[in-house]
Amino acid sequence: MKFYIYTLGCKVNTYESNVIKDNLINNGYIESTEDDADIYIINTCTVTNTSDNKSLKTIRKVLRNHPNSITVAVGCMTQVNSKLLEELNISIVLGNSGKSKIVQYIEKYKKERKPIIEITNIMDESFENMCLNNFNKTRAFVKIEDGCENYCSYCIIPFARGKVRSKDPKVVIDEIKKLVKDDHKEIVLTGIHTGHFGSDLNNYTFAKLLKEIEKIDGLKRLRISSIEVTELDDEFLDTLKFSKILVDHMHIPIQSGSNEILKLMNRKYDKEYFIEKIKKIRNIRPEISITTDIIVGFPGETEELFEETIDTIEKIKFSKIHVFPFSLRKGTKAEELPNHIDDVTKKLRVKKLMEISKKLEIEYFNKFIGKEVEFLPEMYKQGFITGHTGNYLLVKCSGTVKDLNIFKKVRIKEVDYPYVISE
Repeated sequence: MKFYIYTLGCKVNTYESNVIKDNLINNGYIESTEDDADIYIINTCTVTNTSDNKSLKTIRKVLRNHPNSITVAVGCMTQVNSKLLEELNISIVLGNSGKSKIVQYIEKYKKERKPIIEITNIMDESFENMCLNNFNKTRAFVKIEDGCENYCSYCIIPFARGKVRSKDPKVVIDEIKKLVKDDHKEIVLTGIHTGHFGSDLNNYTFAKLLKEIEKIDGLKRLRISSIEVTELDDEFLDTLKFSKILVDHMHIPIQSGSNEILKLMNRKYDKEYFIEKIKKIRNIRPEISITTDIIVGFPGETEELFEETIDTIEKIKFSKIHVFPFSLRKGTKAEELPNHIDDVTKKLRVKKLMEISKKLEIEYFNKFIGKEVEFLPEMYKQGFITGHTGNYLLVKCSGTVKDLNIFKKVRIKEVDYPYVISE
Protein backbone atom coordinates (compact mmCIF):
# COMPACT_ATOMS: atom_id res chain seq x y z
CA MET A 1 0.00 0.00 0.00
CA LYS A 2 1.09 3.57 -0.73
CA PHE A 3 1.21 6.38 1.84
CA TYR A 4 1.62 10.16 1.99
CA ILE A 5 2.41 12.28 5.09
CA TYR A 6 1.38 15.91 5.69
CA THR A 7 3.59 17.58 8.30
CA LEU A 8 2.44 20.81 9.93
CA GLY A 9 4.28 22.80 12.56
CA CYS A 10 7.69 22.53 14.16
CA LYS A 11 10.96 20.66 13.62
CA VAL A 12 9.88 18.07 16.21
CA ASN A 13 6.92 17.20 13.99
CA THR A 14 9.27 17.02 10.99
CA TYR A 15 11.46 14.56 12.85
CA GLU A 16 8.51 12.45 14.01
CA SER A 17 7.04 12.35 10.50
CA ASN A 18 10.37 11.07 9.20
CA VAL A 19 10.36 8.33 11.85
CA ILE A 20 6.80 7.38 10.81
CA LYS A 21 7.94 7.28 7.16
CA ASP A 22 10.93 5.08 8.07
CA ASN A 23 8.71 2.64 9.97
CA LEU A 24 6.21 2.39 7.11
CA ILE A 25 8.90 1.79 4.48
CA ASN A 26 10.61 -0.80 6.68
CA ASN A 27 7.28 -2.64 6.85
CA GLY A 28 6.74 -2.80 3.11
CA TYR A 29 4.69 0.36 2.55
CA ILE A 30 5.61 2.67 -0.33
CA GLU A 31 5.90 6.44 -0.11
CA SER A 32 3.78 8.07 -2.81
CA THR A 33 2.47 11.44 -3.94
CA GLU A 34 -0.25 13.65 -2.53
CA ASP A 35 -2.63 12.58 -5.32
CA ASP A 36 -1.97 8.86 -5.35
CA ALA A 37 -1.92 7.14 -1.95
CA ASP A 38 -3.98 4.60 -0.03
CA ILE A 39 -3.03 5.98 3.38
CA TYR A 40 -2.85 9.66 4.38
CA ILE A 41 -1.22 10.69 7.65
CA ILE A 42 -1.70 14.25 8.93
CA ASN A 43 0.77 15.21 11.67
CA THR A 44 -1.07 18.22 13.14
CA CYS A 45 -0.04 21.42 14.93
CA THR A 46 -1.91 23.57 17.46
CA VAL A 47 0.55 26.31 18.44
CA THR A 48 -1.84 29.00 17.10
CA ASN A 49 -5.46 29.21 15.96
CA THR A 50 -4.13 29.37 12.40
CA SER A 51 -2.31 26.08 13.02
CA ASP A 52 -5.55 24.45 14.17
CA ASN A 53 -7.35 25.73 11.09
CA LYS A 54 -4.60 24.49 8.75
CA SER A 55 -4.65 21.07 10.38
CA LEU A 56 -8.42 20.81 10.16
CA LYS A 57 -8.43 22.09 6.55
CA THR A 58 -5.84 19.47 5.54
CA ILE A 59 -7.84 16.64 7.17
CA ARG A 60 -11.04 17.74 5.46
CA LYS A 61 -9.29 18.02 2.10
CA VAL A 62 -8.01 14.45 2.38
CA LEU A 63 -11.44 13.12 3.40
CA ARG A 64 -13.07 14.99 0.52
CA ASN A 65 -10.55 14.06 -2.20
CA HIS A 66 -9.78 10.51 -1.04
CA PRO A 67 -12.93 9.16 0.66
CA ASN A 68 -11.84 5.52 0.32
CA SER A 69 -8.36 6.00 1.79
CA ILE A 70 -7.18 5.20 5.32
CA THR A 71 -6.85 8.57 7.08
CA VAL A 72 -4.65 8.97 10.17
CA ALA A 73 -4.72 12.20 12.23
CA VAL A 74 -2.05 12.56 14.92
CA GLY A 75 -0.19 15.22 16.87
CA CYS A 76 -0.76 18.34 18.93
CA MET A 77 -4.11 19.46 17.50
CA THR A 78 -5.63 16.00 17.94
CA GLN A 79 -4.19 15.81 21.47
CA VAL A 80 -5.94 18.96 22.74
CA ASN A 81 -8.80 19.41 20.27
CA SER A 82 -9.95 15.92 19.33
CA LYS A 83 -13.59 17.07 19.73
CA LEU A 84 -13.18 19.03 16.48
CA LEU A 85 -12.79 15.70 14.70
CA GLU A 86 -15.72 13.82 16.23
CA GLU A 87 -18.08 14.27 13.30
CA LEU A 88 -15.45 13.51 10.66
CA ASN A 89 -15.05 10.02 9.30
CA ILE A 90 -11.36 9.56 10.21
CA SER A 91 -9.95 6.04 10.29
CA ILE A 92 -7.39 6.54 13.09
CA VAL A 93 -7.05 9.42 15.57
CA LEU A 94 -4.04 9.52 17.90
CA GLY A 95 -2.61 12.26 20.10
CA ASN A 96 1.08 12.78 20.80
CA SER A 97 1.80 9.24 21.90
CA GLY A 98 1.81 6.14 19.74
CA LYS A 99 3.38 7.78 16.66
CA SER A 100 6.05 5.10 16.58
CA LYS A 101 3.30 2.45 16.48
CA ILE A 102 1.31 3.81 13.54
CA VAL A 103 2.09 0.71 11.47
CA GLN A 104 0.39 -1.46 14.12
CA TYR A 105 -2.64 0.84 14.21
CA ILE A 106 -2.93 0.74 10.42
CA GLU A 107 -2.67 -3.05 10.38
CA LYS A 108 -5.39 -3.27 13.03
CA TYR A 109 -7.66 -0.94 11.06
CA LYS A 110 -7.12 -2.92 7.84
CA LYS A 111 -8.16 -6.09 9.63
CA GLU A 112 -11.17 -4.77 11.61
CA ARG A 113 -12.27 -1.75 9.53
CA LYS A 114 -13.43 0.05 12.68
CA PRO A 115 -12.41 3.63 13.58
CA ILE A 116 -9.61 3.84 16.17
CA ILE A 117 -9.56 6.81 18.55
CA GLU A 118 -6.82 6.73 21.16
CA ILE A 119 -5.99 9.95 23.02
CA THR A 120 -4.01 9.18 26.17
CA ASN A 121 -3.30 11.46 29.14
CA ILE A 122 -0.06 13.03 27.90
CA MET A 123 0.90 14.10 31.42
CA ASP A 124 1.37 10.44 32.38
CA GLU A 125 3.48 9.48 29.36
CA SER A 126 7.16 8.54 29.42
CA PHE A 127 9.50 9.44 26.54
CA GLU A 128 8.45 7.62 23.39
CA ASN A 129 11.70 6.38 21.90
CA MET A 130 12.08 7.17 18.23
CA CYS A 131 15.24 6.74 16.19
CA LEU A 132 15.88 7.90 12.67
CA ASN A 133 18.24 5.99 10.41
CA ASN A 134 18.53 8.50 7.58
CA PHE A 135 17.16 12.01 7.12
CA ASN A 136 17.79 12.12 3.33
CA LYS A 137 19.26 15.60 3.71
CA THR A 138 22.63 17.15 4.52
CA ARG A 139 21.29 18.37 7.86
CA ALA A 140 19.64 15.78 10.12
CA PHE A 141 17.38 16.49 13.10
CA VAL A 142 17.54 14.39 16.25
CA LYS A 143 14.72 14.68 18.78
CA ILE A 144 16.24 14.43 22.27
CA GLU A 145 13.41 15.74 24.46
CA ASP A 146 9.64 16.13 24.64
CA GLY A 147 7.33 18.23 26.79
CA CYS A 148 7.50 21.60 28.53
CA GLU A 149 6.72 22.81 32.06
CA ASN A 150 7.24 26.54 31.61
CA TYR A 151 3.50 27.29 31.25
CA CYS A 152 3.92 30.63 29.52
CA SER A 153 0.55 32.35 29.75
CA TYR A 154 -0.02 32.34 25.97
CA CYS A 155 1.03 28.76 25.23
CA ILE A 156 -1.03 25.57 24.85
CA ILE A 157 1.97 23.32 24.17
CA PRO A 158 2.49 22.02 27.74
CA PHE A 159 -1.05 20.61 27.52
CA ALA A 160 -0.37 19.12 24.08
CA ARG A 161 3.07 17.68 24.85
CA GLY A 162 3.06 17.00 28.59
CA LYS A 163 5.93 17.14 31.08
CA VAL A 164 9.62 17.29 30.22
CA ARG A 165 10.90 13.84 29.16
CA SER A 166 14.43 13.14 27.96
CA LYS A 167 15.66 10.49 25.57
CA ASP A 168 18.25 8.07 26.99
CA PRO A 169 21.66 9.73 26.33
CA LYS A 170 23.10 6.46 25.01
CA VAL A 171 20.24 6.20 22.50
CA VAL A 172 20.93 9.80 21.39
CA ILE A 173 24.62 9.05 20.84
CA ASP A 174 23.89 5.84 18.92
CA GLU A 175 21.36 7.61 16.70
CA ILE A 176 23.80 10.41 15.86
CA LYS A 177 26.58 7.89 15.10
CA LYS A 178 24.29 6.14 12.59
CA LEU A 179 23.37 9.44 10.93
CA VAL A 180 27.04 10.48 10.69
CA LYS A 181 27.85 7.08 9.20
CA ASP A 182 25.19 7.81 6.55
CA ASP A 183 27.20 10.93 5.63
CA HIS A 184 25.25 13.61 7.49
CA LYS A 185 27.66 16.45 8.18
CA GLU A 186 25.41 18.44 10.50
CA ILE A 187 23.15 17.35 13.36
CA VAL A 188 20.43 19.58 14.81
CA LEU A 189 19.27 18.75 18.32
CA THR A 190 15.58 19.43 18.72
CA GLY A 191 12.80 19.08 21.25
CA ILE A 192 9.88 21.00 22.68
CA HIS A 193 12.13 22.45 25.39
CA THR A 194 15.51 21.23 24.11
CA GLY A 195 17.78 22.90 26.65
CA HIS A 196 15.86 21.26 29.50
CA PHE A 197 17.20 17.89 28.42
CA GLY A 198 18.37 15.87 31.43
CA SER A 199 16.27 17.68 34.03
CA ASP A 200 14.30 14.46 34.57
CA LEU A 201 17.41 12.24 34.57
CA ASN A 202 19.67 11.40 37.49
CA ASN A 203 22.65 13.80 37.61
CA TYR A 204 22.67 14.52 33.87
CA THR A 205 22.58 17.85 32.03
CA PHE A 206 22.26 19.16 28.50
CA ALA A 207 25.90 20.31 28.62
CA LYS A 208 27.01 16.77 29.49
CA LEU A 209 25.18 15.46 26.44
CA LEU A 210 26.88 18.07 24.24
CA LYS A 211 30.29 16.98 25.53
CA GLU A 212 29.48 13.34 24.72
CA ILE A 213 28.36 14.27 21.20
CA GLU A 214 31.62 16.20 20.77
CA LYS A 215 33.51 12.88 20.90
CA ILE A 216 31.70 11.36 17.90
CA ASP A 217 34.14 10.81 15.02
CA GLY A 218 33.15 12.39 11.72
CA LEU A 219 30.58 14.89 13.02
CA LYS A 220 31.50 18.31 11.66
CA ARG A 221 28.67 20.51 12.92
CA LEU A 222 26.28 20.47 15.86
CA ARG A 223 23.37 22.90 16.02
CA ILE A 224 20.72 23.49 18.70
CA SER A 225 17.30 24.20 17.19
CA SER A 226 16.30 26.55 20.03
CA ILE A 227 17.25 27.15 23.65
CA GLU A 228 15.82 29.30 26.45
CA VAL A 229 18.03 32.05 27.87
CA THR A 230 17.54 30.65 31.41
CA GLU A 231 19.25 27.42 30.31
CA LEU A 232 22.50 29.16 29.37
CA ASP A 233 24.20 28.39 32.68
CA ASP A 234 27.96 28.42 33.34
CA GLU A 235 28.31 24.74 32.41
CA PHE A 236 26.70 25.37 29.03
CA LEU A 237 28.75 28.52 28.37
CA ASP A 238 31.93 26.62 29.23
CA THR A 239 30.93 23.90 26.75
CA LEU A 240 30.24 26.54 24.08
CA LYS A 241 33.66 28.09 24.69
CA PHE A 242 35.64 24.92 24.07
CA SER A 243 33.45 23.07 21.56
CA LYS A 244 34.88 22.52 18.08
CA ILE A 245 31.58 21.47 16.51
CA LEU A 246 28.92 23.74 18.07
CA VAL A 247 28.14 26.28 15.36
CA ASP A 248 28.24 30.07 15.61
CA HIS A 249 24.46 30.31 15.69
CA MET A 250 21.96 30.18 18.53
CA HIS A 251 18.20 30.69 18.43
CA ILE A 252 17.12 32.16 21.78
CA PRO A 253 13.44 33.26 22.02
CA ILE A 254 12.92 36.54 23.88
CA GLN A 255 9.17 36.88 23.00
CA SER A 256 9.04 40.52 24.17
CA GLY A 257 11.49 43.31 24.94
CA SER A 258 9.21 44.82 27.59
CA ASN A 259 9.53 43.73 31.23
CA GLU A 260 5.85 44.41 31.84
CA ILE A 261 4.81 42.13 28.97
CA LEU A 262 7.39 39.47 29.89
CA LYS A 263 5.83 39.31 33.34
CA LEU A 264 2.32 38.96 31.88
CA MET A 265 3.65 36.22 29.61
CA ASN A 266 5.02 34.35 32.64
CA ARG A 267 8.49 34.27 31.13
CA LYS A 268 11.21 33.48 33.66
CA TYR A 269 13.53 36.47 33.05
CA ASP A 270 13.53 40.22 32.40
CA LYS A 271 15.17 42.10 29.52
CA GLU A 272 18.23 43.01 31.61
CA TYR A 273 18.90 39.32 32.36
CA PHE A 274 18.53 38.49 28.65
CA ILE A 275 20.87 41.28 27.52
CA GLU A 276 23.53 40.23 30.05
CA LYS A 277 23.45 36.60 28.86
CA ILE A 278 23.86 37.68 25.25
CA LYS A 279 26.91 39.74 26.25
CA LYS A 280 28.46 36.65 27.87
CA ILE A 281 27.84 34.59 24.73
CA ARG A 282 29.41 37.25 22.49
CA ASN A 283 32.42 37.46 24.76
CA ILE A 284 32.96 33.77 23.97
CA ARG A 285 31.90 33.89 20.29
CA PRO A 286 32.18 37.50 18.99
CA GLU A 287 30.75 36.77 15.51
CA ILE A 288 27.93 34.46 16.63
CA SER A 289 24.50 34.85 15.03
CA ILE A 290 21.75 35.28 17.63
CA THR A 291 18.22 34.84 16.25
CA THR A 292 15.00 35.08 18.23
CA ASP A 293 11.19 34.86 18.39
CA ILE A 294 8.94 37.78 19.30
CA ILE A 295 5.17 37.86 19.85
CA VAL A 296 3.49 41.19 19.10
CA GLY A 297 0.06 42.35 20.17
CA PHE A 298 0.05 40.51 23.48
CA PRO A 299 -2.83 41.66 25.74
CA GLY A 300 -1.85 44.93 27.38
CA GLU A 301 0.94 45.76 24.90
CA THR A 302 0.50 49.52 24.50
CA GLU A 303 2.32 51.50 21.81
CA GLU A 304 4.86 52.55 24.46
CA LEU A 305 5.53 48.93 25.47
CA PHE A 306 5.88 47.95 21.81
CA GLU A 307 8.45 50.74 21.36
CA GLU A 308 10.26 49.36 24.43
CA THR A 309 10.53 46.03 22.61
CA ILE A 310 12.00 47.79 19.56
CA ASP A 311 14.53 49.54 21.80
CA THR A 312 15.54 46.19 23.34
CA ILE A 313 15.92 44.66 19.87
CA GLU A 314 18.21 47.49 18.79
CA LYS A 315 20.34 47.08 21.91
CA ILE A 316 20.77 43.33 21.43
CA LYS A 317 21.24 43.46 17.64
CA PHE A 318 19.70 40.11 16.77
CA SER A 319 20.70 38.81 13.34
CA LYS A 320 17.13 37.73 12.54
CA ILE A 321 13.71 37.91 14.21
CA HIS A 322 10.83 35.48 13.73
CA VAL A 323 7.73 37.60 14.38
CA PHE A 324 4.33 36.21 15.39
CA PRO A 325 1.08 38.05 16.12
CA PHE A 326 -0.45 36.98 19.44
CA SER A 327 -2.93 34.14 18.93
CA LEU A 328 -5.46 33.48 21.66
CA ARG A 329 -5.52 29.85 22.82
CA LYS A 330 -8.49 28.73 24.88
CA GLY A 331 -7.53 27.33 28.25
CA THR A 332 -4.42 29.48 28.67
CA LYS A 333 -3.93 32.25 31.26
CA ALA A 334 -3.69 34.87 28.51
CA GLU A 335 -7.34 34.23 27.67
CA GLU A 336 -8.29 35.84 30.98
CA LEU A 337 -6.14 38.96 30.53
CA PRO A 338 -7.76 42.35 29.77
CA ASN A 339 -6.88 44.81 27.00
CA HIS A 340 -6.62 42.49 24.00
CA ILE A 341 -5.16 44.08 20.87
CA ASP A 342 -7.05 44.37 17.58
CA ASP A 343 -5.90 42.49 14.48
CA VAL A 344 -5.06 45.61 12.45
CA THR A 345 -2.64 46.82 15.13
CA LYS A 346 -1.04 43.36 15.33
CA LYS A 347 -0.48 43.29 11.56
CA LEU A 348 1.12 46.75 11.59
CA ARG A 349 3.44 45.72 14.42
CA VAL A 350 4.38 42.48 12.66
CA LYS A 351 5.22 44.46 9.51
CA LYS A 352 7.36 46.94 11.44
CA LEU A 353 9.37 44.22 13.19
CA MET A 354 9.83 42.29 9.94
CA GLU A 355 11.36 45.44 8.40
CA ILE A 356 13.67 45.80 11.41
CA SER A 357 14.59 42.12 11.17
CA LYS A 358 15.59 42.44 7.51
CA LYS A 359 17.70 45.53 8.30
CA LEU A 360 19.50 43.73 11.14
CA GLU A 361 20.00 40.61 9.01
CA ILE A 362 21.64 42.62 6.20
CA GLU A 363 23.81 44.45 8.76
CA TYR A 364 25.00 41.08 10.05
CA PHE A 365 25.66 39.78 6.52
CA ASN A 366 27.70 42.90 5.67
CA LYS A 367 30.17 42.09 8.47
CA PHE A 368 31.43 39.17 6.41
CA ILE A 369 32.02 40.87 3.05
CA GLY A 370 35.59 40.12 1.98
CA LYS A 371 35.97 37.34 4.54
CA GLU A 372 36.62 33.68 3.87
CA VAL A 373 33.92 31.33 5.23
CA GLU A 374 33.16 27.63 5.06
CA PHE A 375 29.74 26.48 3.95
CA LEU A 376 27.99 23.22 3.23
CA PRO A 377 26.27 23.13 -0.20
CA GLU A 378 22.74 21.73 0.10
CA MET A 379 21.08 22.59 -3.24
CA TYR A 380 22.09 22.93 -6.88
CA LYS A 381 20.14 24.94 -9.46
CA GLN A 382 21.11 26.39 -12.84
CA GLY A 383 24.85 26.49 -12.28
CA PHE A 384 24.73 27.66 -8.65
CA ILE A 385 25.08 25.88 -5.33
CA THR A 386 23.52 27.21 -2.12
CA GLY A 387 23.93 26.24 1.51
CA HIS A 388 24.61 27.56 4.98
CA THR A 389 27.66 28.50 6.98
CA GLY A 390 27.81 27.52 10.64
CA ASN A 391 26.43 30.94 11.57
CA TYR A 392 23.58 30.42 9.08
CA LEU A 393 24.61 32.77 6.29
CA LEU A 394 22.92 31.53 3.11
CA VAL A 395 25.77 31.30 0.61
CA LYS A 396 25.27 31.29 -3.16
CA CYS A 397 28.12 30.65 -5.60
CA SER A 398 28.81 28.88 -8.88
CA GLY A 399 29.21 25.12 -8.66
CA THR A 400 27.99 21.71 -9.76
CA VAL A 401 25.94 18.83 -8.38
CA LYS A 402 29.22 17.14 -7.43
CA ASP A 403 29.86 19.91 -4.88
CA LEU A 404 26.81 19.02 -2.76
CA ASN A 405 27.39 17.84 0.82
CA ILE A 406 31.10 18.67 0.68
CA PHE A 407 32.41 21.58 2.80
CA LYS A 408 33.62 24.47 0.63
CA LYS A 409 35.68 27.53 1.51
CA VAL A 410 34.57 30.68 -0.27
CA ARG A 411 35.10 34.43 -0.04
CA ILE A 412 32.01 36.60 0.36
CA LYS A 413 31.78 39.32 -2.31
CA GLU A 414 28.44 41.00 -1.71
CA VAL A 415 24.99 40.74 -0.16
CA ASP A 416 22.05 39.96 -2.41
CA TYR A 417 19.38 39.34 0.23
CA PRO A 418 18.65 36.63 1.33
CA TYR A 419 21.99 35.38 -0.06
CA VAL A 420 25.60 36.29 0.41
CA ILE A 421 27.19 35.99 -3.04
CA SER A 422 30.56 34.27 -2.86
CA GLU A 423 33.41 32.95 -4.97
